[in-house]
Amino acid sequence: EKARSENARLPFVHAWLAAAYGLKGDNERAHAELAEAEQLNEGYGTLATVKKSPWFAKPEIRALADATYFAGLRKAGMPEQ
Repeated sequence: EKARSENARLPFVHAWLAAAYGLKGDNERAHAELAEAEQLNEGYGTLATVKKSPWFAKPEIRALADATYFAGLRKAGMPEQ
């Protein structure tokens, strides 16, 4: 939340918050953050697009993201395709 207050124009901050709120079960905040991320960058419209990021290229990072970040984005309402 502090990162969002420092620069609310960074879409990845909203996406990470959406995932965190989704995992926490705070659906209203998760949906709001996800909508903001997508508004700032269309690349946050589907999991398929997010997964293409080079950030997740290493297998160990990808496995961690599958269990946490991507799972949270799903719970926040991000579609697979």
